[in-house]
Amino acid sequence: MNILLFDGVCNLCNGTVQFIIKRDKKARFRFASLQSDKGQALLQEHNLPTREFDSVIYIRNGKCYQKSTAALYIMRDLGGFWQIFFPLIIVPPFLRNAVYSLIARNRYRWFGRQESCMLPTPELKSRFL
Repeated sequence: MNILLFDGVCNLCNGTVQFIIKRDKKARFRFASLQSDKGQALLQEHNLPTREFDSVIYIRNGKCYQKSTAALYIMRDLGGFWQIFFPLIIVPPFLRNAVYSLIARNRYRWFGRQESCMLPTPELKSRFL
């Protein structure tokens, strides 16, 4: 199972989850907000900070990816056109993550934030942990 942990109050992050759900016809991805009990438990399980929500976390086949590496693996696993971006994995992580961190630092200012985590619709509830 592929699990994507995201910042549940970030509009950019919530939009990204909706984007993935719409294109994940085989329902390969499961989701949990970083702030949720399940998200917190998964962060602890992978020895990651439980109070810093500046990175998407992608748990794929038991291995944990963060920041730009997580984003690239998500696009690859999404398939179709989106996997065309995966070759960017050869760019050194310090360069990829510099761009990722710039967006992460400014995401609330640029895209806004919600007061609480998004609640999935009944049809999507099974996709959320």
